[in-house]
Amino acid sequence: VQLQASGGGLVQPGGSLGLSCAASGSIFRINSMGWYRQDLGKQRNLVARISRGGGTNYADSVKGRFTISRDNAKNTVYLQMNSLKPEDTAVYYCNADVFTTWGSNSAYWGQGTLVTVSS
Repeated sequence: VQLQASGGGLVQPGGSLGLSCAASGSIFRINSMGWYRQDLGKQRNLVARISRGGGTNYADSVKGRFTISRDNAKNTVYLQMNSLKPEDTAVYYCNADVFTTWGSNSAYWGQGTLVTVSS
């Protein structure tokens, strides 16, 4: 199973950016999916998660500004980030809880995509 993230880049404070992450491989079903972020020298923290049925939860720091969504048919999760702040600068990682075709249930990570919020 592979997760391919895309959409990072440089954006000015107050701007918007969208991330996407597509899963591929021996996937039977994807349960929850999410986005995490990690700043240099710090631990990786939850940004947002979404269940297969669409239930969501967000870190307090991004509530009202970020929106997570998913397309189950495409095995893809999205993160729309609005009103970005310099403190949102980090490497963003996608995550998926996957039930594989060979019967295992594991968490998989994407490669990370850098988001830089700066003027």
